[in-house]
Amino acid sequence: MSFEWFVARRYLTARRKQAFISLISGVSIVGVGVGVMALIVALALMTGVQSELRDRIVGSTAHVYIYKMTDGGFLNADADLQRFAAVPGVTAASPAIIDFALMSSSATQSSAVTLKGIDPVREQQVTDLAQAMKSGSLAGLTSRSAGEVPGVVLGAGLAATLGVRVGDRVDVVTPQGTLTPFGPIPKAQALAVVGTFQFGFYEFDQSYGFVSLPTAEKLFRRQGPDLIELRLRRMDDAPALKVRLQQEVGAAYQIKDWVDLNGSLYSALWLEKVAISLTIGLIVMVAALNIVASLVLLVMEKSRDIAILRTMGAPSRAIRRIFMFQGLAIGLVGTAAGTVLGLAVSYLADRYRLISLPADVYQITYLPFRVLPFDVVFVVISAIAICFLATVYPSRRAGRLDPAEALRNQ
Repeated sequence: MSFEWFVARRYLTARRKQAFISLISGVSIVGVGVGVMALIVALALMTGVQSELRDRIVGSTAHVYIYKMTDGGFLNADADLQRFAAVPGVTAASPAIIDFALMSSSATQSSAVTLKGIDPVREQQVTDLAQAMKSGSLAGLTSRSAGEVPGVVLGAGLAATLGVRVGDRVDVVTPQGTLTPFGPIPKAQALAVVGTFQFGFYEFDQSYGFVSLPTAEKLFRRQGPDLIELRLRRMDDAPALKVRLQQEVGAAYQIKDWVDLNGSLYSALWLEKVAISLTIGLIVMVAALNIVASLVLLVMEKSRDIAILRTMGAPSRAIRRIFMFQGLAIGLVGTAAGTVLGLAVSYLADRYRLISLPADVYQITYLPFRVLPFDVVFVVISAIAICFLATVYPSRRAGRLDPAEALRNQ
């Protein structure tokens, strides 16, 4: 054990006259611990919300969307699908038609819905629809026999709103109705509910329905798909692939990726994460001020001891190290305790879903917590660095103490 650490440890565990200084040191340890714990929990919370929303959004949608700007959409869809599926980094492509309709049931319930016409086999390759199926089957969209009404797969929330289950029928009214001398007249189309899905994402579960591509073409009077969806090997490559594809295909196509469609949401979440981190980081700064106060008081209280050590031959750098070690010890103990508590709180809150949310407001049903190793390392290093900086002034003051002047004033 070094001489400096031995003296610093004795000062930290002071008794009797120095008990007040030890109390301030204890308060500093608690302050650092609370600040570190709060930072880790806050970062885990914001990271968890970002990750949960991203996973649910990307699971329910494709990575890249390609729209044809000319009238009629993709008239030669098979050739276009093969063309885009062959692009490096793309693992699957699927056609789709998306439009709005009004859906009603025999229970006199009605709701505005977004109907998506899909190829059930290909759709499973670009989204997580197959894993999200709650009841029924996607195969029911294309396995209807002649004379049967077309099938539809509804979001679980939408099915509950309409009061229907698998096997029930719903009526769909689309803006594209029958053309008459008096203009287009909306026409109702009966559909059979062949399944329900639940992504856990409110917007989709409450307002989306899936029909087969031929059914969508008939309902919305299309000659082919409106868009082609792409699934990538790495979802983070979507922005770069979008730029490359746009340069290759030209202005005849418009290409969007999942970042474009949800950019404002992620920007808001990132800004909120930074703001919360900076705000809670002030707790650590306050704890650092407590460290400064306790060390300054200790220097004043131990001026006689410092003078004696200097007269016995202790160099000024050794005196400085004594108080630096003391401040670092406070920072290390507080940071370690705060890290353990922060990780424990984050794990328990996520494991048992302690904080629930209204899904219609926040899109998710509970607050998830995700701890990233980088965030923990960043918080730990920052806290220790702040605590170390707090020791600079008191330790320099102790190192510059004049032994003769200190002993004269005793």
